[in-house]
Amino acid sequence: MKDIEKMEDVLRQNTTELADLHSKKLDTNFCQDSFEKNEDKTKFYKGLPNFLVLLQIFELCEPYITYGPMSVLSKFEQFMLVLIRLRLNLPLKDLAFRFKISLSSASRIWHKLIDILYERLEFQIEWPERHVLHATMPMSFREAFGNKVAVIVDCFEVFIERPSNLLAQAQTWSNYTHHHTVKFLIGVAPQGYVTYISCAWGGRVSNKQVTLESGLLKNLLPGDIILADRGFSIGDSVGFYCASLQTPAFTKGKKQLSACEVAETRKIASLRIHVERIIGLVRRKYQILQSRAMPIEHMATKPGEALALIDKIVVICCVLSNFSESIQQGIQVLNFGCISSLPNKEAVVY
Repeated sequence: MKDIEKMEDVLRQNTTELADLHSKKLDTNFCQDSFEKNEDKTKFYKGLPNFLVLLQIFELCEPYITYGPMSVLSKFEQFMLVLIRLRLNLPLKDLAFRFKISLSSASRIWHKLIDILYERLEFQIEWPERHVLHATMPMSFREAFGNKVAVIVDCFEVFIERPSNLLAQAQTWSNYTHHHTVKFLIGVAPQGYVTYISCAWGGRVSNKQVTLESGLLKNLLPGDIILADRGFSIGDSVGFYCASLQTPAFTKGKKQLSACEVAETRKIASLRIHVERIIGLVRRKYQILQSRAMPIEHMATKPGEALALIDKIVVICCVLSNFSESIQQGIQVLNFGCISSLPNKEAVVY
């Protein structure tokens, strides 16, 4: 009996250790169960508010992700590999070690799933209907400009490797950052979510040229107001669509601004700052956009495709950022079409 009791004690101890090791192994894995039981892990590795949002995005892409006898990773693990790289900007070699696969397999999964994520999520970046946009206008914008503000625009740059081609070097050199970059035009609704993102342009191009040639102005309707920084001298082009441009006043040729101009500039700046907050949110959440040297091959387009890899990456990051808790509140209110139920009748909390 004593021997039996000792064996039972050893069995209980081994069972406890086995359960503990299984739990630790689950925490270090990137399978679906490990994220479902750990919300903090979802927020850290994906930048998404909870596992339910992660699962909805995965279910949208799952039918297009291949999995068979030759696949080392499950569909969910392939999906995780791509999101982790977007979120933390880890090298493919690091991800290959984490997922216990070869570097070539990690690279193949990365390029294939970026295409799938772009195709399945790109529709989330859309210009809202005017009647819904006006009905859910935040009070700060409503008091300053009525319900006419359609978009707040700005540009942001992503650092890239130095191109070997001399013409490409000249086109991508940014005097503002003193680095080789690509530039994107972003449009943000007053409710606080991204409604427009352009393709990549060389860092040398001006904000005005990007705005005029990107096609953003084609979305304007008569009476719309655009908020922008001083560098966007596009008033005439905006006026062509019977819309108006609001920018901070210039001091060029003046000793100082008048009291009226100072008040107007402060009003515009206090509202235009929201687009910079959204840009900061996207870049903080998905650190691949903070890379000090984005690989130059990301700038090239595949045969038969119109967009480069960097274009798809930026669109995906903007879509995923729109699922942030604060931004999602504004989208839910926009879809509901009512602001009366919100505290202080604000349509979004930044």
